[in-house]
Amino acid sequence: MPKRYIVRLSSAERQELQSLVSTGKAAAYKIKHANLLLNIDVNGQGWTDEEAASAMSCHRNTVANLRQRLVEQGLEAALERKPRKTPPRLPVCDGEAEAKLIALRCGQPPAGQARWTLRLLADRAVELAIVPAISHETVRQVLKKTN
Repeated sequence: MPKRYIVRLSSAERQELQSLVSTGKAAAYKIKHANLLLNIDVNGQGWTDEEAASAMSCHRNTVANLRQRLVEQGLEAALERKPRKTPPRLPVCDGEAEAKLIALRCGQPPAGQARWTLRLLADRAVELAIVPAISHETVRQVLKKTN
């Protein structure tokens, strides 16, 4: 099956990758990506994805994805890791919940208390159904953004 994305490095790109590999002063994944690109270049080694993957101890899909990123997005994108599309965890507070939490903080503290504590704010936010659950640390981070 013919390759859909053909890697053809210019001499300047090849020189940049070789200097990145030879100095060894970059992140390990960048050096690995640079080595893979040098090996799969049709003007250079011309290895197949399987040969490059076995030589660099990675999966052939890693090589195929790297090949695609180089052709579609350029050399810098190929050297970097693929960015996440979504955060690993959704934020607990959106803008509206943050505004309600700040308004709650600016109001009167509960009876018997001289001021609002983070734990009191967290408990009251859950009682008032501003958020389903929140920790005192998240309350601290929300309030810190207002300073």
